[in-house]
Amino acid sequence: MVVSTTTPTPADLRRWRRYLADELAEAAVYRDLARRKTGEEREILLALAAAEGRHAAHWQELLGEQVGRLPGPGLRFRVLAFLARRFGSVFVLALAQRAETRATYEADADATATMAADERIHAEVVRALATRGRNRLAGSFRAAVFGANDGLVSNVALIMGVAAAGLDRAHVLLTGLAGLLAGALSMGAGEFISVRSQRELLAASTPSPDAVDALPHLDVDANELALVYRARGMAPDDADARARQVMAEIEARGTGGRRFSADTAPEGDPHEAVGTAWGAAISSFCFFATGALVPVLPYVFGLGGRVALVVALAAVGVALMTTGAFVGLMSGGPPVRRALRQLAIGFAAAAVTYALGSLFGTTVA
Repeated sequence: MVVSTTTPTPADLRRWRRYLADELAEAAVYRDLARRKTGEEREILLALAAAEGRHAAHWQELLGEQVGRLPGPGLRFRVLAFLARRFGSVFVLALAQRAETRATYEADADATATMAADERIHAEVVRALATRGRNRLAGSFRAAVFGANDGLVSNVALIMGVAAAGLDRAHVLLTGLAGLLAGALSMGAGEFISVRSQRELLAASTPSPDAVDALPHLDVDANELALVYRARGMAPDDADARARQVMAEIEARGTGGRRFSADTAPEGDPHEAVGTAWGAAISSFCFFATGALVPVLPYVFGLGGRVALVVALAAVGVALMTTGAFVGLMSGGPPVRRALRQLAIGFAAAAVTYALGSLFGTTVA
């Protein structure tokens, strides 16, 4: 452990205390997550917590007797701790991935090179753990996010267009409800067909377990198994070597069938990332309908004219920024930037249809 040989300044002490508080908080987050896991994921999370504990010890040693009262952990660690205790791992790991990526030890002379390297590697470990969780909910999550966003954008654009053309409140409300129902049915049917087709394609590409039964009867001198490995992308020499190894295992221990299955099967379960057809369809239908309902609500409650348009735009703006921030957090990206991007795209579509409605219709009542 490196100990400072110069007298630390008050600014140094404040910075070290901040680092110590953050490292302790981050270790606590990983331990909270580990309590919800078993097996390999639990071991990985506990190892991350131990590493953060080593980093905390470095700052504690630098502080020595001047540890004093530590500041509270930073906002992102307080949020992580709250979510870890209440909502589990996927959302938290996505946030932790972003926190690890933003580590500043490389630019701090008081941090060791090992600590800086650890933080970079931690970001990749957390990214891999978060990817596991994303894959488990990818199909329904994609349908839900796209459905809500499409419902918001398409229906506010539709309402803005017909309202700008001069239709009264009753006709705008009817148009909005018709757009909600038609769009939700279309999205649900489209997601069902899309996911069902994708799962069928994956099933057609998955190695058949029946091929394992044929392995013991292959001609060792004219090994057809090598063709399987070559068809799956291996170089000829590598395919021949792997096939000979599998055949030798069959003869020696009878384990070649299992080895062949592992070698030719894709990593993980590809169907898990796609999701189920019914799950995607129901998620898409419900979330599209929910999103499409937002711009209709002012008209449902009796508002009309420009007041209804302003209220609808404000409500849609909040919803668009919420979905954008959520996607940003889940992907480990900047949530504010994603939120503003969603807002800009949605309002741009609404502006286009409003301009067209104004051009071809009358003024808003």
